[in-house]
Amino acid sequence: MTLEIIKPGLATTIQDLGRPGYFHLGIPEGGAMDRLAFRAANMLVGNDEGAAGLEAVFMGPEIKFGTEMSVAVTGAEMPMMLDGEPRETWTSFTVKPGQVLSFGFLKTGARIYIAVSGGIDTPPALGSRSTYPIGALGGFEGRAIAAGDVIPVGNGSVMAEGRVVPDALRRRPGSPAELRVLTGLYWHRLTEKSQKAFFDDDWVVAPEADRMGYRFRGGQPMEFVDRPQPFGAGSDPSNIVDGCYSYGSIQVPGGLEPIVLHRDAVSGGGYFTLGAVISADMDLIGQLQPNTPVKFKRVEMDEALAARKQRKTMIEDIRQALA
Repeated sequence: MTLEIIKPGLATTIQDLGRPGYFHLGIPEGGAMDRLAFRAANMLVGNDEGAAGLEAVFMGPEIKFGTEMSVAVTGAEMPMMLDGEPRETWTSFTVKPGQVLSFGFLKTGARIYIAVSGGIDTPPALGSRSTYPIGALGGFEGRAIAAGDVIPVGNGSVMAEGRVVPDALRRRPGSPAELRVLTGLYWHRLTEKSQKAFFDDDWVVAPEADRMGYRFRGGQPMEFVDRPQPFGAGSDPSNIVDGCYSYGSIQVPGGLEPIVLHRDAVSGGGYFTLGAVISADMDLIGQLQPNTPVKFKRVEMDEALAARKQRKTMIEDIRQALA
């Protein structure tokens, strides 16, 4: 049971739900950027929600199937064809041996997720098949897929065609996208003027946006409260001696352009962080295109926990809709 890659698309990698437990060693958790969409794709084809699938950015791959299997594509809206015949996203369908899945131009969002019944069956690395290219871990030979790759697929049952995730359960960023933020350990380093401006200003996603982090532009340069710089921090007021970075942390090198650290980001460094985007909104970042308008919104812990609960409820609602 295999997938033959005819065209790789753009930055198409094998992903699952990541490899937790190694962040203290500098190895990020990794995994799918939009986990709700990723889980939904696996549910549609009858897999465990953490089974490995494909994540493609902006441009989909062209895939030839080696055997009959169920397939589902979720996430961004990107028209797709099976042997030239249109198929619907967020909907399961069956492929026969020799059939070819291809994609048209991206309409909305940034990342698609392709799940196949049985899941991708490449060797796991540190308990995960997720691709971490910088460390050459997981995936297919530790890299993005390429034309000519033949990817193994596990044994899985072919599901009924036409299973659909209701539109109300397909979470998408708004316009502007709203990203909720908990301020953090170094928030006090900013002046009150800059603290207010961060949430008041209009931001856009910069072209430098990938699995490591998303950069944002458009807001005012940040001003820092005067202080003697600690030994080893250097002269830039955005520098600290060293600190840990949680998933979703917002660092601002030089006080100029915020960077939200995502799945493949480092675990620590010498830039201050003003806070973190809440976990419930990290899926949305994975679907933002460059130049998308964004507003950051300050929330408190009770709101962040309520949002996390709401996202869990949405995932459970998808499970029930497909049961």
